[in-house]
Amino acid sequence: MSSIHIYWDESHFWGLLLRRALEAWGVPHRLVRGTEIAQGALAGKSRPQALVVPGGRARGKADRLGPEGMNAVREYVRSGGTYIGFCGGTGLALTGTHGLGLSPWSRRGYRNRLHHFLSGHVQVDLAASSDLVPDELGDSALIPVWWPGRFAQADNDGVEVLARYNTPGPDFWVADLNLRTLPKGTMADWEALYGIHINPDFLTGLPCVTGNSYGKGRVFLSYAHLETPASRDANRWLGHILSRVLGTEIGHEPVPAWVVASRPVRWQDPVLMAARKSLEDIIETGRNHFLLFWRNSWLLGWRRGIPGAGINSLYSLVCESLARLPNDSALEYWERTGPKFRVLMELLGSGLTGYLLAERLAMTVFHSSPEAVSPQALREQRRALFGLPPEPGGIHADLVSMLEELYWRLCTTV
Repeated sequence: MSSIHIYWDESHFWGLLLRRALEAWGVPHRLVRGTEIAQGALAGKSRPQALVVPGGRARGKADRLGPEGMNAVREYVRSGGTYIGFCGGTGLALTGTHGLGLSPWSRRGYRNRLHHFLSGHVQVDLAASSDLVPDELGDSALIPVWWPGRFAQADNDGVEVLARYNTPGPDFWVADLNLRTLPKGTMADWEALYGIHINPDFLTGLPCVTGNSYGKGRVFLSYAHLETPASRDANRWLGHILSRVLGTEIGHEPVPAWVVASRPVRWQDPVLMAARKSLEDIIETGRNHFLLFWRNSWLLGWRRGIPGAGINSLYSLVCESLARLPNDSALEYWERTGPKFRVLMELLGSGLTGYLLAERLAMTVFHSSPEAVSPQALREQRRALFGLPPEPGGIHADLVSMLEELYWRLCTTV
């Protein structure tokens, strides 16, 4: 039996990051769906040594678990299991309307939406005395966050803060602003002139990573993505946590870099191949018109308001599906689903190209003719293609759902 279960639903490309890390380190693992958890995947002979929940939309994860699945996760941890959550997986574990209540803390919202759009590495202060922090990191580490939520703390609650935010790292962005490229004092000037506060200094001292007990089990929650490829301190910390869970040393080498565009094609499926080409054309259109760019080899960057994360998820899932040889389950599913996927992908491709170019035109003519391109029309185009934040929807939601099912089958004998 696998030693690690990854809760796969609503994980998008964050689940791919986590799976890559475990594969690179040779850690036995299995992707599980909410329905499987509800039916006993965390109990009996199926019981894993840890349930790891990647990023993604916490509410969507809760919906896919349903009441029975939520209770199954609680019982698994209460009886001695280990829950490890990253970002959306952290949100799922917190106390609240759609939370598991594995931590007494809840999620704290953002009054300034720009404060949510933080990404890149950040220096954190570590609780070096904790057994959950590797000795070699000492009292600080450089670890990545990708649009993190925030903890709402409570007093005297048994939660151990393992890391607190300190200063932004060299690749830190606020929305589509690269802080490293701004002259010193720019953000202070903007605040004085325009009343806009985007400096991430509000994070300093706030909890980033926590640990607590729940019944006989342990809960490790991180708004930092310790599974980020080629992130040395983050990967070492994740390896340390998994080593303690599994009772064997793993993760001394960083997770290899993930070059999505260079993934090999092992399954020559024409529908997926056409989707990959369409998405690469869309990304190139976005790059040519200064709407999209590659932050690194696996992560797109985008102008604020452009659905870059959704494009990134689709492209990553398509490339990783093509990189695997299909089993009978995947072939049977794709024979039924592939034709619908092809039609929807063609609709997305044509619609998204037009939408991106319309957004570019709106930016170009804004100062001379601000109403020439209707903001409401753009909003409706985006709604049809991707839904409106924070709720996913549109054609994109259907496509991602099909790809997540396909990839799960490619990795699972069902």
